[in-house]
Amino acid sequence: MQTNRIIIILFIIIYTCGVFQARAQEFVRKVEDSPYIAWISQYPPLANEKPKRSLGTRIAELILGKKNSMELTRPVGVIAKDSLSLYVLDQENGVIFKVKDKVGEITHFRNKKYKNFPSLVGITPFKENSFLFTDSYYNKIFLCTPDKKSLTLLTDSTFDRPTGIAWVPSDHRIWLVETNAHRVSVLDEYGKVLKRFGKRGTAPGEFNYPTSVWVDRNGKVYIVDALNFRIQIFSADGEFISQFGKPGDGSGDFARPKGIATDSYGNIYIADALFSAVQIFNPQGQLLYTFGTRGHGNMEFWMPSGIYIDNRDQIYIADSYNSRIQVFQLMNGGK
Repeated sequence: MQTNRIIIILFIIIYTCGVFQARAQEFVRKVEDSPYIAWISQYPPLANEKPKRSLGTRIAELILGKKNSMELTRPVGVIAKDSLSLYVLDQENGVIFKVKDKVGEITHFRNKKYKNFPSLVGITPFKENSFLFTDSYYNKIFLCTPDKKSLTLLTDSTFDRPTGIAWVPSDHRIWLVETNAHRVSVLDEYGKVLKRFGKRGTAPGEFNYPTSVWVDRNGKVYIVDALNFRIQIFSADGEFISQFGKPGDGSGDFARPKGIATDSYGNIYIADALFSAVQIFNPQGQLLYTFGTRGHGNMEFWMPSGIYIDNRDQIYIADSYNSRIQVFQLMNGGK
């Protein structure tokens, strides 16, 4: 009798383990076939990677006499020119880093008037291998051609605390957020203002300290309306389409939305500094996925700000208070 009980118990254990094991494998297969975000790398590299420091970096450190003089401190914006070449706005140091093959150095310009930028905020690729960036202290848009070490003003016009900026190659227009004026300006490629819209308020098309802008491949424009805790979406002509978001501390809410970008499937990525996370929404504004938590390891953040997604759906995030850029990859599609 006792023997029969033992046999029955063993059979139940074996059967139960087999069922749970099969279910676990089935679940893993389903997850592996679903979209997810994978951590790829970071700059500065991890300690065990140890890339060689560029000659310019070593010379500058020798002259300045301090090892940390060329290290990334407070990155707030990033763009990727290709998979191995990044440009990073370092707000605390007031400089622009060029990162290539995991080696970084400060971009120096021949222009002697502007040597330091006290309030770097937005950056966007521009035509002919150049890029544009904003400085809300100078209230200007700068045009940089890094290969020629050329730095000029896009226009002599002064803006009201310019922050987010996006270039649209298809129609040669520049979208600019003027945070202090609670408005958005549309410029031509020479910096002439073509259109302005927005005022302080909570209605559609009104703003409360907007900060970032992104234009997707279909021409839709996404504005981070920061202190209204929402995202507003406009057509290429500046017509209001929709909005989503509200303040709160739950999934899908916003606490301090910063950077914004879209992937090739039209999904919308929002870096939230206070949540230390990135939230992904579908084109209708419904929450799909959240990744990141407060910390210093891979896929952890401390006050993330700028975000950029390239045409291969690689995701670059300025992890500001961790003094680094983290790189991720959207896997298995993004629908």
